[in-house]
Amino acid sequence: MTPAEVIGEVRNIIQDTRLPYRYSDTVLLGFVNQTLKKIVTFRPDAFSYIGTISTTAGSVLQSLPADAVRLVEIFQVTNGNAVTEANRETLDQMYPGWVSEAAGTPVNFMRHQRNPTRYFLYPRPAAGITLVGEYVQAPQTYTINQTITLIPDSFFPIVVDGTVYLAESVDNEHVNSERAKLFYNAFIESMGASLGSRVISDVESGAVQV
Repeated sequence: MTPAEVIGEVRNIIQDTRLPYRYSDTVLLGFVNQTLKKIVTFRPDAFSYIGTISTTAGSVLQSLPADAVRLVEIFQVTNGNAVTEANRETLDQMYPGWVSEAAGTPVNFMRHQRNPTRYFLYPRPAAGITLVGEYVQAPQTYTINQTITLIPDSFFPIVVDGTVYLAESVDNEHVNSERAKLFYNAFIESMGASLGSRVISDVESGAVQV
């Protein structure tokens, strides 16, 4: 899926296929990129990324990479032990000195409840420690022929609906206001439906009986 493919479908729907266009490719490309950024707020799981995460040596408070939206999970030290989730308030109460313990290999991580891109490690990491983890990655700003990564091609109609909504919502013709609402509703409902289908596919008890 590329923005060019999305724009081609959008032009057919909004009947903007003849020169001179009402909307230039540049304007529609901006709408595509806005739509992707809207999707990440509704369906952050669609933009999850699993990979290596660097750590700041000697600090219990850690930051995700600059392109992160929120932490999903820390799995393990790279080529090392598992890192399990703990509750920071409980650790503070039971062992207040954990924050000043000598640096080493982390065994626990704790979320920062008010900052989704920050987290805590216990013990604080020694130099050179990296982690394997999962976080929601903010979509980049795509050029027109770039392949849209992270989200699957099955999101193509959702991206189209969101882009059509933006195009129709700024159109000068008053009659298009209801069309904008129609495509906005389709955009929202499609994301909800794709989330609901995960119960069927991802949970063993949710399987359809045949």
